[in-house]
Amino acid sequence: MSDKLKILVVEDEMPVALMMVFLLSRVGYDVTTAHNGKKGIELASATRFDVITLDMDLPDIKGFEICRELKRRHISRNTPIIFVTGQPHEENRQRALELGAVDYIEKPFEMSDFIFRIATHARKSQSHETTSIQN
Repeated sequence: MSDKLKILVVEDEMPVALMMVFLLSRVGYDVTTAHNGKKGIELASATRFDVITLDMDLPDIKGFEICRELKRRHISRNTPIIFVTGQPHEENRQRALELGAVDYIEKPFEMSDFIFRIATHARKSQSHETTSIQN
């Protein structure tokens, strides 16, 4: 079993997805991608991830609906979801957080800030899971 933290990137814009995979892989994460919402839900339902990044505007299912669905499912209920989106509207940020997302990163983002925020939530997720296992 790998000790690498697992990140699911749900992003339909290929250049953005490739950049995110490159950045996260470079710092040692095991990164899986989904280029639409249906595939993202399918992957998140089959594998426990430490963090899920989620684009708001996917071609098939909107990010809010995906977030809502993932928070209903046992395997992904406690997984930190981070919206990474080109929609900088405050009402979208608030709605994302109300649905259970832990963060909201606006595109374009600063690479070091992106990595730092993912790492912060991944560490919290890992320590939460370790605590749950010990109890």
